[in-house]
Amino acid sequence: MTTQELYEDLQSGLLTHYDAGEAASISRIVLEDAFDLHLPLTEREIRPEEEQLYRHIRFRLMRGEPVQYILGEADFYGLKFRVDTRVLIPRQETEELVHWVLDSWKQAGKKPGLKILDIGTGSGCIPITLKKQAPVLEITGLDIESDILALAEENAIFNQVEVKWLQADILEESRWEELGSFDYIVSNPPYIPPSQQKLMPRHVLEHEPHLALFVPENDPLLFYREIGLFAFRNLLQDGSLFFEINEFYAQSLQELMRDIGFVNIETRQDIGGKDRMLRLRK
Repeated sequence: MTTQELYEDLQSGLLTHYDAGEAASISRIVLEDAFDLHLPLTEREIRPEEEQLYRHIRFRLMRGEPVQYILGEADFYGLKFRVDTRVLIPRQETEELVHWVLDSWKQAGKKPGLKILDIGTGSGCIPITLKKQAPVLEITGLDIESDILALAEENAIFNQVEVKWLQADILEESRWEELGSFDYIVSNPPYIPPSQQKLMPRHVLEHEPHLALFVPENDPLLFYREIGLFAFRNLLQDGSLFFEINEFYAQSLQELMRDIGFVNIETRQDIGGKDRMLRLRK
């Protein structure tokens, strides 16, 4: 098998599960990250051990496993992050949220020592990227599980940044005071009710952690409400709260935040034109 035949075989197989654009993207990730091959290919015969690895990767991809879990890493904002089934795979929409946070900080004068908290940090992609892009910021990541925070710390070490990690359940109001105060609070919380599972790709539904995806059907804004209440209490003067949001709840979420007491509310669309981000100011 040549490198070109490998690429064509992978593309052909993926087109049975994904659209053309996503199949091409996954194929490129496999070529670059697993085999250090880059398009356009310099055609050569692949070695036996490379073919064995390829067959293993292809088999798992055909079962619907996300390529990032198979390879154990994901790209985010130009950085590499270790990922496994403990955490969500970082996505482009979240890159846009991080970019908005950084732009807000720059437009406010690039104040050094600004304190930022990321709630539900997962792989640590948000706080680590913020710290990498702006080392003068004081960044904290919070999650409920110690093993998730252990993975986030591995990613911080790999990307050569220092982030403070907190283990806590943000739904436990009794702990809010001890968490401290912040200039910015950022969160991409669980926001999918079970009734929307039919809208989700199979590879997400079957492999990514449901704890980080789903909320109760009868209370879809649970985490937004609690984080909003926490932020209204714990944000410093002129502080901002940034959310990644479910496009279907953009209007009701704005109304909820007004009820909490936020008056400066701005919605931003993602690259696909969907309402996916929210910034709130005290």
